[in-house]
Amino acid sequence: MIRTRRTTRRGFLEHSSRLVAAGLLAPAIVRSGALKAEERPAANERVGVGFIGVGGRGASLLNHYADNAEFPTVAVCDVDQGMREKAAKRLAPQVGRHNDYRELLDRKDVDAVVIAVPDHWHAIAAIQSCEAGKDVYCEKPLSLTVRQGRAMVDAARRYGRVFQTGSQQRSSSNFREACELVRSGRLGKIETIRVSVWGSSRPCHLPAEPVPPGLDWNQWIGPAPWRPFHHEIHPFHWRKFRDFSGGQMTDWGAHHLDIAQWALGMDASGPVKILPPGDGKEYITYEYASGVTVHCESVGVNGVEFVGADGRITVNRGFFKAEPGEVAREPLGAGDFQLYRSPGHTQDWQRCLSSRKKPICDVEIGHRSATVCHLGNIALWTGRALSWDPVKEKIVGDEQASRWLDRPLRAPPPGRSSW
Repeated sequence: MIRTRRTTRRGFLEHSSRLVAAGLLAPAIVRSGALKAEERPAANERVGVGFIGVGGRGASLLNHYADNAEFPTVAVCDVDQGMREKAAKRLAPQVGRHNDYRELLDRKDVDAVVIAVPDHWHAIAAIQSCEAGKDVYCEKPLSLTVRQGRAMVDAARRYGRVFQTGSQQRSSSNFREACELVRSGRLGKIETIRVSVWGSSRPCHLPAEPVPPGLDWNQWIGPAPWRPFHHEIHPFHWRKFRDFSGGQMTDWGAHHLDIAQWALGMDASGPVKILPPGDGKEYITYEYASGVTVHCESVGVNGVEFVGADGRITVNRGFFKAEPGEVAREPLGAGDFQLYRSPGHTQDWQRCLSSRKKPICDVEIGHRSATVCHLGNIALWTGRALSWDPVKEKIVGDEQASRWLDRPLRAPPPGRSSW
């Protein structure tokens, strides 16, 4: 568990802008289950996997591990007892069941974790998993804020973890091929990229309802501002509300804007200007230093569309179209740009657990793509154009907008130094 200094609630909130970057990454007592570099499982040994969050997406990801002898699921955690027990029944009878993810991280038989909790929990769960010596697969969007994302990257690097972000379109051949063709110059100079991303999150003003039996609502809320239970939040619609998520902007943006970043070679960078809707435009516009613009449009776009001087490519899940057809007819040759080929998103992560190489959507990539999404939301919420420095990761000349780069965190319960 990470140890932090005891502080008052007021002090905690006043210093929350530095909490994730500093407090959560402060010198720590490493958990008993942590693996030193020389103790990592050999390639032919089993890797015990723990699931933090097994409802919705977590339940879907569990399909990759339910009967996996090499990467067996040894423990599951969820604050909803019904979801926890439902997931456990799909596994071996001896699988561990936990309400508190810290208990899961203390287990010596857990070598790696899959994190599929709501977005507002991603940073704390992932950082503490890295500190505990666990490798991490964290669902997208990587973070709730830009600052949280950078803290997650720092933790993964500090503790030498293999960290895959769940933007699985990078492991799809049609998206990879589209990006290879773009980066090989088949479309000529890229002018515009159009992506189908829409819908931000909104404040939550729902009335209180009784907490269902078996649900630890205080732990579900965790670091987010306190509010009473309502069925429209849990189990499946929390993404609509700003305290827990950035809405569809970060949900689908972490897929389609991620592909735009990949095609532009921006995995360690990003746009320099973000324009909110206005002047007759109904979409967010990103401007890159190269002159390329990316438009987030809610209608008329099928996934991601690359428009260049010599043609266009439209790509989505199960869909690929090149115009003119010659753009993609000739196979890529030795002189063309070729990207990393993933065997499948979870398979890629599992392979990297043995090789200790970075997976196809490493935490830095997930952070940079999530940052693009967060900046789009900030432009929407403030209604102002933003100038972004992708090197310093700062909004230039707008103190009010810069406050959205992080969020205050609710103080942990009495007797606990962290969530």
